[in-house]
Amino acid sequence: MDFALSEEQQAIFDMARAFGAEEIAPHARAWEEAGTIPRTLWPKVAELGLGGVYVSEDHGGSGLGRLDATLVFEALAMACPSVAAFLSIHNMCAGMIDRYGSEELKARWLPGICALTTLVSYCLTEPGAGSDAAALRTRADATPEGYRLSGTKAFISGGGYSDAYLTMCRTGGAGPKGISTLLVPAGTPGLSFGGLEDKMGWRAQETRQVQFDECLVSTDLLVGEEGQGFAYAMAGLDGGRLNIAATALGGAQAAFDATRAYMAERKAFGQRLDGFQALQFRLAEMEVKLQQARIFLRQAAWKLDQGAPDATKFCAMAKLAVTDSAFEVANQCLQLHGGYGYLADYGIEKIVRDLRVHQILEGTNEIMRVIVARALGAA
Repeated sequence: MDFALSEEQQAIFDMARAFGAEEIAPHARAWEEAGTIPRTLWPKVAELGLGGVYVSEDHGGSGLGRLDATLVFEALAMACPSVAAFLSIHNMCAGMIDRYGSEELKARWLPGICALTTLVSYCLTEPGAGSDAAALRTRADATPEGYRLSGTKAFISGGGYSDAYLTMCRTGGAGPKGISTLLVPAGTPGLSFGGLEDKMGWRAQETRQVQFDECLVSTDLLVGEEGQGFAYAMAGLDGGRLNIAATALGGAQAAFDATRAYMAERKAFGQRLDGFQALQFRLAEMEVKLQQARIFLRQAAWKLDQGAPDATKFCAMAKLAVTDSAFEVANQCLQLHGGYGYLADYGIEKIVRDLRVHQILEGTNEIMRVIVARALGAA
């Protein structure tokens, strides 16, 4: 088994990391304070082909695999996990449209999505349906004019910022088989947004409730088939979980690299911090956690690329293991910085705040355990 990246994959990682270091990292703190990501960033990202990472080249995408995508988002997250994660959500939506949308829908929407002139948000979670996503209540009733859509989505990254909203809604009866997927353009009459959420981390991303009040959505904006929306959403989440794990890993790696540099300069009791064996052991343990996480993540991504029957289980396990390890490493890095780690100037506290939500979104880590347990039971 070959664990090495190909030359092309290494080039993808290096490209994304260099871009993040130049175009994102110097501004990450200012964007967090402003509470938004400037729209001027996205054309630069699109020039690298990162607006449709796994969209087919026929529709303006890069046609990369899931393993390639994890390299992109890990590298970008070393500059800012919040920005990288927002781009990963957009790409998850783009991938779902490319995979399940009609040819007309793809031809109309994917070129702008891949060019990042059209940003897309993922709308699944509701105020009363988080972990139990199949219990969602947002409803779309078919009429001669189109679908009449009503309901509320919660915790939506890009709410009020994005140009379209990939929305899971109920077109049939109770349960997952009654759910479909609609693409709702910004500006649709009846579409509105709640107030800006004041969050612990990911503060550069605008997060709001997305509200639908008798929105009329044309039937050509149905993604795929009626009644298949929940299956589409769960398939999209397999890749989304890998990306969230990758962004957590990139943030933790950035914190670790900064901590090593800090400990090589900071002195206590007459010697550098990295000269104390106890602290050397702490660094060694963190390096092991990061490398374990990276190998596990890439194995899960490889399985998803190969269409392995246990890919969903491995994506859940990777999301669980990587996000837990990444947060633990980042938190340890803050501790090793001492009081300076608590100051915004050093950047570690931002990474800790950003990474905490990775253990919650795209399915909480408790739900990841449920997925793994069910897979074991089925086997």
